[in-house]
Amino acid sequence: MTNIPFNNPYVTGRELAYIREVIESGKTAAGGRFTERSEALIRQHTGASNVLLTNSCTAALEMAAILVGTGPDDEIIMPSFTFPSTANAFLLRGARPVFVDIRHDTLNIDETLIEAAITPRTKAIIAVHYAGIPCEMNTIMAIAKKHDLFVIEDAAQAFLSTYKGKSAGTIGHLGTFSFHATKNIHCGEGGALLVNHSEFLETAEILREKGTNRKDFLAGKVEKYTWSGIGTSSSVGELAAAYLCAQLEDAREITAKRAVHWNAYDAALKGLRTNGDISTPFIPPTAQHNSHIYYVLFSSREKRDDIVKAGKSAGIECTSHYEPLHLSPEGLLYSREPSLPNSTALPGRVLRLPLWPGLPENCIQTMTAIIGNRQ
Repeated sequence: MTNIPFNNPYVTGRELAYIREVIESGKTAAGGRFTERSEALIRQHTGASNVLLTNSCTAALEMAAILVGTGPDDEIIMPSFTFPSTANAFLLRGARPVFVDIRHDTLNIDETLIEAAITPRTKAIIAVHYAGIPCEMNTIMAIAKKHDLFVIEDAAQAFLSTYKGKSAGTIGHLGTFSFHATKNIHCGEGGALLVNHSEFLETAEILREKGTNRKDFLAGKVEKYTWSGIGTSSSVGELAAAYLCAQLEDAREITAKRAVHWNAYDAALKGLRTNGDISTPFIPPTAQHNSHIYYVLFSSREKRDDIVKAGKSAGIECTSHYEPLHLSPEGLLYSREPSLPNSTALPGRVLRLPLWPGLPENCIQTMTAIIGNRQ
């Protein structure tokens, strides 16, 4: 029986009061006080100029695909080691994902391989910040500028992470966050689109509001709102925004609590890296991560699976992660380069350890002992 789950979503204690406030107000639709407050808190935490709360990171990615003008025959460069939403957002607009291998150290897109993947059809580069560890953004932005491409940051896992002092999600033309229940800061299902270039803002606001100028109506600028452009239903209701607001108010404290456990894992496992049987997260000097994931890479699937089994016997749930998209049934339809060695090797080797505020200390001691005893 599992006594310690892989994830246990954190609760600040104010969520219920805020939700009750929304219910009592009778204003549960999107665009209310808690939406505004949550967007303001995200701007405050990240320094972002423009934030639009959405009902998921997937929705934010789909909005980003529309905003950069993605269409049939376009190509979008992205890592294969990511969640399907990264690719689906652009497939829905008729574009083709072009998968690039990841670095062996950060598991982020290998910036040295991007330029070779560019063709006259390339529209954008997607930078996925795996485990909350930012990609090498200066290089990616320089490549994009050279080839007149858009950069979209899939910062689903990277809220409060920074690259050279700049918040993840604020460096590319557009950025996206996830506030899913599996993320550090959550509201069950939620996300945000960061509009870092102001030329996208008006279109993005209409797009989120189902193609209407409802925001102007709510602000009292027009007597009624009307169809003003292409749109989606991407906004988030006030009940979820209220829950998220409570989380965002304590975002720094929640992240700090996670960091205690991340650092404890790292200190305990650091000495095991030297024999080559395992590797642990590499944090570049340019990056400050948010302690979203602590993972271990094993030399073989058999060793990884042995650790999972031992953890389960001890009542501790550990888990693997993404299957590379280029090897998936859908990905095989689009893969231009079947040989992505670092991405291909990951499914049988990666193991994520439990990490959440309040994680019992004996979990870290038990899992690090299990891993150490099997080296």
